[in-house]
Amino acid sequence: MIFNISNALQVRYIKLHFTLLFPQDCILPVSKASAIRGGIGEMLLRANCIRNRECEVCDFRSECIVQRTMYSQFDNKPAFVTTGDSVGYVVECEDYQEVFKAGDTLKFNLILFGKTIVYFNQYLQALFALGQNGIGRDYARFLIIQVKNTRGQSILENTDIHMKYYQVETLQTYVDYRMKQIEECGYPNKMIFCTPLTQKFQKEFLKEFCMEAINKSIQRRLYILNCFEGKDIQEFYDEELVVPMMTEQSVREIKVERYSSRKNTKMYLKGIKGEIFLENLPAELLELYFAGELIHIGKNTSFGFGRYVMRNTEE
Repeated sequence: MIFNISNALQVRYIKLHFTLLFPQDCILPVSKASAIRGGIGEMLLRANCIRNRECEVCDFRSECIVQRTMYSQFDNKPAFVTTGDSVGYVVECEDYQEVFKAGDTLKFNLILFGKTIVYFNQYLQALFALGQNGIGRDYARFLIIQVKNTRGQSILENTDIHMKYYQVETLQTYVDYRMKQIEECGYPNKMIFCTPLTQKFQKEFLKEFCMEAINKSIQRRLYILNCFEGKDIQEFYDEELVVPMMTEQSVREIKVERYSSRKNTKMYLKGIKGEIFLENLPAELLELYFAGELIHIGKNTSFGFGRYVMRNTEE
């Protein structure tokens, strides 16, 4: 398979489950992952930038906390990576409700990879400041009432922080957990994209799902995360990697609006969502596909794009 799948799965991560409370009636953006991600960046810039946000010419760039949290540098940068987007974190929020009443809550996840894991306090403080400032066009204010780990233990509850529950894991841990679930849930034969996939293949953005493109995207993302960790993994994509048979797919194009405070402009992120039905999924692909569930694939992953889950059609 690709490089050595066991070595490739030693990437460190932590997944944090946040609960926000809105004390007043409010209207929130449809794309909350984008709003939260953008809001964290804005709060970090307000609190830390000393060079008028001119990042490209800043003489403190290598030491900037905003760069280290939102645009972390690779320890071993792949030659094909040319953009400034960070691979160090993913914001997940698939709640598209807009109208919130006083007392309603919103849940979202923040996944930190590699060296960004140590900056938990910076992300937390930025979110606290965002809650004071407000989110969306109406500046809806919120309180952070809880942060839990994947085991349901409270890292933060009200104002108490319990760092003993801030437990770092590896992709291997997640893949092992998913492999054991097969015994209970059955062999997966369906791939569901819960958020848009933005993926270029053969110089064109996908308009429908292609398993060869998805295979390569997962391999590429795993390789990038290992480079981000500084792992000495050989760059190798298995061109002979088995492409499972797709028997059916449902697909629709998605467009997500976001506002970039750094560029001071409205932008649109595009992708495709839907389901893929697979036949005779090879066992040797399962570890790779399960890893892809957690890490997200394609472009715009920091905004939550590219999340899929493997399911049995009977689930």
